[in-house]
Amino acid sequence: MTSTDRRTALRTGAGLLAAGALTAGCAPNGAVVHPTSPAHPSSVPRSTPAAAPAPRLLPGRPAQLTQGPRTHPRVALTFHGQGDPALAHTLLTEAEKHGARLTVLAVGSWLDQYPDMARRVLDGGHDLGNHTQRHLAVNAMSEADARSEITACADRLGHLTGSIGTWFRPSRAPLASPLVLRLARSAGYPHVLSYDVDSLDYTRPGADAVRRKVLDEVRGGSVVSMHFGYPDTVAALPVVLEELARRGLAAVTTTELFS
Repeated sequence: MTSTDRRTALRTGAGLLAAGALTAGCAPNGAVVHPTSPAHPSSVPRSTPAAAPAPRLLPGRPAQLTQGPRTHPRVALTFHGQGDPALAHTLLTEAEKHGARLTVLAVGSWLDQYPDMARRVLDGGHDLGNHTQRHLAVNAMSEADARSEITACADRLGHLTGSIGTWFRPSRAPLASPLVLRLARSAGYPHVLSYDVDSLDYTRPGADAVRRKVLDEVRGGSVVSMHFGYPDTVAALPVVLEELARRGLAAVTTTELFS
C-alpha cells in the first residue's frame, strides 16, 4: 500500500467529513530529543498496541477546545510528547500511581526514534494525539509543508496504533492559523486541542514554579499544557496530583473531559 493509500484509509476511519472551523493553541516546546538518552529497551514495538480512539466530532463544542465543562470536577493534563524517553516513562508511571490519566500529543520524529512510547502511552490508559512531525513553526510554513507536518505525524501514529490519534495540537504557536486549521480538518481532526492553563515548564523555571503556576490557575474543566523532557515537570507532578485530589479534581484524559 502506498503512503497516500494508507493516509486515505486512516482518514476514512477517523471520520474525515467532520465539519467546523478549527482553532488551537500550543506553547513553544524547548524540549529536544537527546541522542545520548537511553531509548526504551526495544527500538521496534514487540506488537501493535490497542488502537488509539479516532478523532470524533463533539456536537455543540467549538472547533477550538480550550476547556471542558466548568461544572464537572475534572481536569485534563496534556503533555507535548518529545524529549528523553526515560523522563517520559517516569512521568507516566507517577501519574498512574495517583490514578491519573493524561493526554500525550506526540511529535512524529520522537515516535520514529522511540516507537515503543506509543505502546507505553496507550497501555497506561492515556490519550495519544498528533503534535506535528518535527515540531517546527507550523503556522509559518507553506501549505504543502504544513500539510506534510500534520499528515506525516498522523501516518506515524497510524502505523504504530491503527489510528491517527485522538487529537491534534499545532506546534510552536498559541493558536493555529486559518490554514493550519483547514489542513488539520482535512487530515481528519474535527477539533484542535488548545488549553486554558500554561504551566510554562518549557522555560525551566524550577519544579516549585511549575507547581504554583498550575495550581494557581487550574479549576474544574481546565486543560493544562505541560511537556515531557523536563525534570522540573516530573518533580512537580506528584505534588500537583496530590493537590488536585485534595480539591476533589480528577485528572482525566481529554476524551473523558469532553465526554
